[in-house]
Amino acid sequence: MIQVENLVKTYGDFTAVDDVTFTAEAGRVTGFLGPNGAGKSTTMRVMTGLTPATRGSATVLGTPYEALQNPGRHVGVLLDASAQHAGRTGREVLSLGAMTLGVGEKRVDQMLEVVGLTAKESKRRIRNYSLGMRQRLGLANALLGDPKVLILDEPANGLDPAGIRWMRDLLGTFAAEGGTVLLSSHLLHEIERIADDIVVIGRGKIVASGTKEELLRPSGCLVRSADDETLHRVLSGKGLDVLVLPNGGLQVEAETAAVGQVAAEAGIALVELRGADSQGLEEMFLTLTSDDARQETAA
Repeated sequence: MIQVENLVKTYGDFTAVDDVTFTAEAGRVTGFLGPNGAGKSTTMRVMTGLTPATRGSATVLGTPYEALQNPGRHVGVLLDASAQHAGRTGREVLSLGAMTLGVGEKRVDQMLEVVGLTAKESKRRIRNYSLGMRQRLGLANALLGDPKVLILDEPANGLDPAGIRWMRDLLGTFAAEGGTVLLSSHLLHEIERIADDIVVIGRGKIVASGTKEELLRPSGCLVRSADDETLHRVLSGKGLDVLVLPNGGLQVEAETAAVGQVAAEAGIALVELRGADSQGLEEMFLTLTSDDARQETAA
């Protein structure tokens, strides 16, 4: 389990993370989403002990990361697949990691097989690896100590479709066996497929969190009428939230029966009235972060 409570990180007058609180549960995959500059990477760096918090706390398995004994045996971390020694071979990187963690060379062979790097590829220097190969090596390093928690920032970058599917299956199995996965990714359709829970951050604040089903559940209803302009005015006058749809019609945060009653009382003929469609993750993400995105700012 990962617990972040009232986390604040400031740099001078700039607040990168502003009172962030959320939990990533064991046995589940938690998608951590936000536009560039929203505070995702800063939050993940705090929870992995790379950046000190200004206030608040981030704990992994009930303990701050830096206080864990041999943390790699408890938490697997992949924040930047390119941050690996370019002059070493893949096997050398994993062998050094195995010695540091106190696991045998047999574990290196197992992880190479798990991530799909061949014996020949493992003997190549990392400077000659593609980004996808570096991601696979980074995942092997994260899994090397047989951890209970994985913290991964954009692990699918550079993977081909087969590699993305492989990673999805790998993380799903890890969670199904009781592990905790916190996963940040810009591939929203992949998060939608693999995540059990979703946390969305914008301008350093949590703007939404909950299970995938809760956040993507359809809300309100769609209505079209002979006079949408008048219907909009009447519904708004009743205190209802009304959104004009680009292709005509209105989305109303109310039950269909209530909207139908208002239209009937106003004498407005309805052409269509139905429950709203379930929104996809991309639609939800863009709606929640449209006012929060910061362009060309470090996360």
